[in-house]
Amino acid sequence: MKTNDRLLTVEEAAERLGTGVRFIRRLIQERRIRYVKLGKPVRIPTTAIDAYIAEHTVPTLREARSHFGKAA
Repeated sequence: MKTNDRLLTVEEAAERLGTGVRFIRRLIQERRIRYVKLGKPVRIPTTAIDAYIAEHTVPTLREARSHFGKAA
């Protein structure tokens, strides 16, 4: 985690992903996203949200085809 990385509440993380709070809490419970435990409350680093988005972004067909190169 970077030192200038902002820590988001569960509510802020849900808003940033456009989901409900329950979804974020499930990600935390299943350890599918990094989080920081501060006693009882938890916070999610903005870089963890960015990484989650990057890992779950589906490429377009054009992007997927460019990895394979042109046919002979």
